[in-house]
Amino acid sequence: MRISNNNTIWATIIFALAILLLPSCTDGVVYDEYKHTSISGWEKNDTLSFITSKMQHGGEYEMDLGLRVNSEYPFTDIRLIVEQTVYPSNKLHADTLDCVLTDKRGNFTGQGVSYFQYTFPVSKLSLLRGDSVHIVVRHDMKREILPGISDIGIKVSLK
Repeated sequence: MRISNNNTIWATIIFALAILLLPSCTDGVVYDEYKHTSISGWEKNDTLSFITSKMQHGGEYEMDLGLRVNSEYPFTDIRLIVEQTVYPSNKLHADTLDCVLTDKRGNFTGQGVSYFQYTFPVSKLSLLRGDSVHIVVRHDMKREILPGISDIGIKVSLK
């Protein structure tokens, strides 16, 4: 009987620790979403829109852009415009990202085999409790339609 009680106590302690440590695995991520583009071509006037929920805590937040491409993408880099509007203050901030996708030989450097995953830092935001952010992403390339881009994502993390 005594062994059974010790096992129950240890199992309860381990379960409690797992529950307490589980939120720390997210690294402060408060928003993480991807949107699909047409693989046949992302048009210049097609903007992708992301809206975070209200922030539970005020503080410094980091934003990253995720990008997935395949070998149909015809260029070595991509220029992206990322506009962020913070509500309710209506503060607008825009970033231009010059994202290098290949090495000097033209080989994709992202993670993956047939689709290549990239992550690029966007900006840091000072947000108040209750703020939300509307993010719009569009490409700024001379070519109107860009083939080979499958997904664009936004991740926001409390620093």
